[in-house]
Amino acid sequence: MLTTLAALAPVILVIACGYLIARTGLITGDQWRGVEKLAYFVLFPAVLFRTISGADFNSFPTLNMGGSLLAAILLMAFVLLAVRRPIERIWGIAPERFTSIFQGTLRWNAMIALAVADNIAGDTGLAMLAVAMVFMIPVLNIASILVLSHYASGTTPSGARILRDLYTNPFIVSIGAGLVLNFSGIALPFVIEDTLEIFSRAALPIGIICVGAGLDLRSLRRPGPALTLGTFLRPLFMPLLAFGFATLFGVTGPALAVVIIASCVPCASNSYLLARQMGGDAKLMAEIITLQTLVATVSIPLALLVFT
Repeated sequence: MLTTLAALAPVILVIACGYLIARTGLITGDQWRGVEKLAYFVLFPAVLFRTISGADFNSFPTLNMGGSLLAAILLMAFVLLAVRRPIERIWGIAPERFTSIFQGTLRWNAMIALAVADNIAGDTGLAMLAVAMVFMIPVLNIASILVLSHYASGTTPSGARILRDLYTNPFIVSIGAGLVLNFSGIALPFVIEDTLEIFSRAALPIGIICVGAGLDLRSLRRPGPALTLGTFLRPLFMPLLAFGFATLFGVTGPALAVVIIASCVPCASNSYLLARQMGGDAKLMAEIITLQTLVATVSIPLALLVFT
């Protein structure tokens, strides 16, 4: 437990620093957008490309990890859709608010996950988490869009738009390019490797500073059923499901730790943008993201302690 807390404490402190930097006005709103774009389109893709291009995929259970995470996602999605009408009838949760609960339960913040995996398992953890992204990102993006298009009132993107969003996603592009280089057997030149290593050192702190800057504690209102469900379903049940399927598929050791990290980090911050674009409850989505991130300071070390 102490080892896990020691690995997570720096991540939590950097998130807190990001929050303080944003609240003091040292960096303003438009400037934050630029920093976020730098992290999303340049720094994190550099981390993923460098990690994947040099990874030894025979050293960890790639397919079993991916299968565990996909099975957990699909089962939870099925359960959420099955209980949508009962929770609307019992607690009055409208369909557009349900979409925020859906995204809050299933989607995950890759920036926090990468930072935690790096602190706990180093380059091997980063490589395994990149593999998890290959399996999870397309499925989660498509599922979120389909649920929002069915239950919310916004404009539904075309199939071509969905595909374009996937194949232009910088994380997927960088992972794909890394896989091509890895399987080709071509080593990166030392100059390129060293350059990417510098980018990698910058990516994780800048990314999680942005996470902290995006927190808006003032947006939190009195907790109701929708906010409670949207906040706590993920940290309580996703690690449990992921652990169950990982055990079934024989995933152990550091690979199991990465599966648990991917299943218990808070919801992705871009869920808010998708909710706003497609007519979901964007305000509820913002509250879920903020509260989940705060809860994660306790739930991540507990999940790793219990399940690994």
